Amino acid sequence: MNTGKLVKGKATPRGKFPHVKRVGDFIYVSGTSSRRPDNTFEGVEVDEFGTTNLDIKAQTKAVLENIDDILKEEGASLDDVIDITSFLVNMNDFGGYNEVYAQYFDYSGPTRTTVAVHQLPHPHLLIEIKAVAYKKQA
Repeated sequence: MNTGKLVKGKATPRGKFPHVKRVGDFIYVSGTSSRRPDNTFEGVEVDEFGTTNLDIKAQTKAVLENIDDILKEEGASLDDVIDITSFLVNMNDFGGYNEVYAQYFDYSGPTRTTVAVHQLPHPHLLIEIKAVAYKKQA
């Protein structure tokens, strides 16, 4: 079985691709950000003067929670993730990202690759993560 789908209650992708695609017992989660269904972002504050405060810890937590919610649509969870690829706009955020990541995973968790990218699809995004999970189908 090879199915891709959008998940209700999650922000609509900014292109024609699914949130998640199951291929047999493997579940692929598209690059996920801290974007909420109303197109605002977790970990972003802009004051009345336009000063922007971006919080890598809040964004990382929101991304991992979004991925967990998406996996639940396939009867899986973060416990089933076997590989993660993380994209950071600035490697100076690595410490905060790594701190939050360690609240979800340890050495028995998924393999991981973290890379720096020039930019992500919105200037308020500090991080995007894609994941692969393995969960036997019922």
